[in-house]
Amino acid sequence: MTDPSPTPTADLHHQILTLDTHVDIPWPDRDDFATGAPSRRVDLPRMRAGGMGAACLVAYVGQGGCDAAGHMAASSRAQAMLRVIGGLDRIAGVQVCDSAGAVRAAHAAGDIVIIPAVENGYAIGEDLSLIATFRDLGARYMTLTHNGHNRLADSARPMLHLGDPDSMHGGLSALGRAAVAEMNRVGMLVDISHTSRDTMMQALELSRAPVFASHSCVRSLCDHPRNLDDGQLDALKACGGVIHITAMDAFLRPRDVREVRAVTVADFVDHIDYAVQRIGIEHVGISSDFDGGGGIRGWANAAESGNLTAELLRRGYDRAQIAALWGENFLRLMQQAEDVASAMA
Repeated sequence: MTDPSPTPTADLHHQILTLDTHVDIPWPDRDDFATGAPSRRVDLPRMRAGGMGAACLVAYVGQGGCDAAGHMAASSRAQAMLRVIGGLDRIAGVQVCDSAGAVRAAHAAGDIVIIPAVENGYAIGEDLSLIATFRDLGARYMTLTHNGHNRLADSARPMLHLGDPDSMHGGLSALGRAAVAEMNRVGMLVDISHTSRDTMMQALELSRAPVFASHSCVRSLCDHPRNLDDGQLDALKACGGVIHITAMDAFLRPRDVREVRAVTVADFVDHIDYAVQRIGIEHVGISSDFDGGGGIRGWANAAESGNLTAELLRRGYDRAQIAALWGENFLRLMQQAEDVASAMA
């Protein structure tokens, strides 16, 4: 229900395009996105309640064995998840979009926007043709790795139970380099969240479109292997990319601080402030990693999304800057990937 006496903060929050670039979907699917469920942090009722206009819903595949059986299971799961995500447009007031223009048009019409994506290049195994398959199913980005190395690239977090060495490929493998080129060709953004530093740096050198981090934080504020250091932030700026700060408590505050007090929206915006001051507002965005482990005090689910806008206003960000952080920067990346794909056709 609309607040009969909206505040200036609520007005702004509901007028701009608020786009969360990384949300997992519970699996197996329970077909409860439209109705909502206590177990979900992101669903249609919570998005509407929180003025969340759009979300990238990801087909997440956990890392397993790099053999034929593991790859087949991973690719089958990713495709099944993408079909579920793509089917959400049967819900009234929801549009599944795979282009920047379609996102803008759907938002202007007042609809909730869903953008499909894939988390973990393990889902393609060694079959580059699956990149086009995923793109045909609507996916607009793919993270090259998750936790654990795969055939494409090294991860920021090798998995001992999978027998991972510290580095398997020295960054990207030959297959991973070909995958980056194929993603450019079909218009999929290269997501470097979860990758090793070497993987990230090599990917941005190879990619004709800007690479981005869909859900990462700043290493100078929290020394976690999943976070980006100052050199990585500078490299993102140089390639035109974006880091999307994410609501994962372990990425936002060191453990000793988390043991003293809960991680809050203020901690989240501290990372935005640092990245903005380091590389500029046009290279910073917002994500939650909801339903994939994300959630902090003040932004525990999509219904509380307005609290971020309130904190940004409190710190002096203006309307244009908040709109850039919440969605405009990501839409720019989407359009640039589309332009690259068109040029390569």
